[in-house]
Amino acid sequence: MTRPGIHFLDARGPQGMRLYAIGDVHGRLDLLSAMHRRIESEIEHKPTADWRVIHLGDYADRGPDSRGVIDFLIEARKRDPRHLMLAGNHDIGFLDFLDTPDPDGLFMRFGGVQTAQSYGVSLTADASWFGKAESVRQGHAALVEAVPQSHIDFLQSLAFSVTFGDFFFCHAGIRPGIPLEQQSPQDLIWIREIFHDHPGLYEKIVVHGHTPVPEAEVMANRVNVDTLAWHSGKLTALAIDGADKRILTVTGEGEGS
Repeated sequence: MTRPGIHFLDARGPQGMRLYAIGDVHGRLDLLSAMHRRIESEIEHKPTADWRVIHLGDYADRGPDSRGVIDFLIEARKRDPRHLMLAGNHDIGFLDFLDTPDPDGLFMRFGGVQTAQSYGVSLTADASWFGKAESVRQGHAALVEAVPQSHIDFLQSLAFSVTFGDFFFCHAGIRPGIPLEQQSPQDLIWIREIFHDHPGLYEKIVVHGHTPVPEAEVMANRVNVDTLAWHSGKLTALAIDGADKRILTVTGEGEGS
């Protein structure tokens, strides 16, 4: 039986629980810290019976301080388990590289060099294929030594989705026509066009990141809060309080400034 869809304007969070969903961080500890300060200030000055802060994945790669971001999130979750962290494709790619150093994999091609630098490890790619493979192999050994077990445990602990009220949270999106509880982890961290282009309503509003947009994208069936923080200097979140939905942004220095 087909489940009825819900429109963003009609969607509500759980009664008495305020939700915050933060987009892709990609090593921008400065922006993540600023967003947490803003959220903490809101909760202090406008108290709520309960709350959750949901991080939508992609903590590593591209930006300058992946190690610092992961440390920050580990501490936040230890301090209060209402801080929830979901897996992004770059977080799984980091784990994959630590397991198998693929010179042409996601990690090496899209920002893993910066991640390694945050752990004090230099990853370089020589011009020749053999030189590149050997260089990556040596850098991989150093990175495996440098990454704390607590960071590996954290990355391995990440859930692929979570739901509250009329909202479903994941990194990339869902496959239309598949019930939410049957979505594949691969789609939840990688899907794009077939999800973005789907015109119909889903059984819940899908809150996601993964595909950068200049401003938060609020659609009838989904909300995209990935505003390319590592490059733009702008980190975005969706705040949900009952029927009230708001976009929050914090800004810092961008690569172009």
